[in-house]
Amino acid sequence: MENALRNSLYGFEIRDPDRRRAPSGERKSYDIKQLWQRSHEILRLALIVPKHKEIARILGISEATVSNTLNSELGRKKLSKMRMARDDETVDVAKRVAELLPKAIDTYEKILDGDPTITRMMKETADTISMDIGGYRAPTKTQTANLYMTAEELVEFKKRGIEAARNAGMIVEAELVGETDESS
Repeated sequence: MENALRNSLYGFEIRDPDRRRAPSGERKSYDIKQLWQRSHEILRLALIVPKHKEIARILGISEATVSNTLNSELGRKKLSKMRMARDDETVDVAKRVAELLPKAIDTYEKILDGDPTITRMMKETADTISMDIGGYRAPTKTQTANLYMTAEELVEFKKRGIEAARNAGMIVEAELVGETDESS
């Protein structure tokens, strides 16, 4: 929104008043609850997204707003507490995995030794512990809330996935949606 230039009483060029601001003599009011919620969104994203520019893009706000929030005294303190809680939780999960992993390995040894008392459920539990919780399985879910692809990019993405599955020795029979057969 470009403000028109005009001459003042003394001949200086000035712009018309910015209509986005509160009129002279009036105070602009803010919804503190909404501002605080936005600050929390910025702080939560700062835990997983390292760049201010990316946080601003995701939330549709300016980089200055992100920077002001993260560099404010309150923002730094809150972010520090959130990082400590995240790190403590990570340590707790790592300890639990370390406790469960030997049990999963024992289960695998029983399977390999041919122990008939082993059940399918025990094997699946061992798989979950060693692969999923231990962090050894390839990701099976993708957060797509902020993923934007054209139809062509999606088709190419599917082709690459199918090719990767074939190269890994998996038999994949899939038909790509959106791909047309030229001969028909």
